[in-house]
Amino acid sequence: MILLCCLLGCASLAAQEIPVSRFQPGETVNYQLYFKWGLIMAKAGEATLSVDKASFQNQPAWHYSLLFKTNGLFERVYRMRDTLACFYSYDKGRLQYSSKHSDDGDYYSIDELTFSYVKDQVHVHSKRYTPTRVKIDTLLTAEGNVHDMLSATMYLRSLDWNRLTIGHECPFLIAVGRDMVRAAFRYEGQQVIERDGVKYRTRHFYVDVYDEAFTQSKAAGEVWIGDDENHIPVKIRAKLKIGAAEVYYKSSQNLKFPFSCGISATK
Repeated sequence: MILLCCLLGCASLAAQEIPVSRFQPGETVNYQLYFKWGLIMAKAGEATLSVDKASFQNQPAWHYSLLFKTNGLFERVYRMRDTLACFYSYDKGRLQYSSKHSDDGDYYSIDELTFSYVKDQVHVHSKRYTPTRVKIDTLLTAEGNVHDMLSATMYLRSLDWNRLTIGHECPFLIAVGRDMVRAAFRYEGQQVIERDGVKYRTRHFYVDVYDEAFTQSKAAGEVWIGDDENHIPVKIRAKLKIGAAEVYYKSSQNLKFPFSCGISATK
């Protein structure tokens, strides 16, 4: 789940700042998730990313959210309903708070991260609890570019491609439970991909995750970002212990710029 959410000194913006030039209030992007194993390509779920104006602690804010639910065969085998949300300060666009509500049928939990900033340090109050008990309540501290699982995808949208060369790495940290997980987006240049008869111009990134939970940290995942001013993901691929999870762009509403990365339809 860490890798899929990351996927939905390099940026032109400061760490944790939301790239407001890329979107407008009310943006919504829909995705279809598949499980791939050999020749098998089964629908596994659907997800929606959205950005809008909101209020946090009685102050104007940006609200960035991901809604995920399983469908098809996976709905019967392993039901999941995950809701991730980030709140950024409206004026400076800094990440203030994030949450993850996980409903896996017979198990429900909430993760909360509260961010504060002192000079170059980022302090994160991390809590995880169920309806019956608190499982984690700790303070994490780090320097540099710190995100939660969802805001890492917004960081990827903020990157200035004109400042990247092939092989360039953009490192960051992900606050998860008791840990700060080291990761990096590695730029691989332009690439044209095709899905359902439509070709897309994209910028291709590998995702390197340096954590013992991943059997293959180098190139543990891949992201293809639409090569237009919106910078939204059009394809994500995450390696699993068995097979892989693949996420594909399905539709969008209220984008700030024309979705011009879709260049043609195969006849």
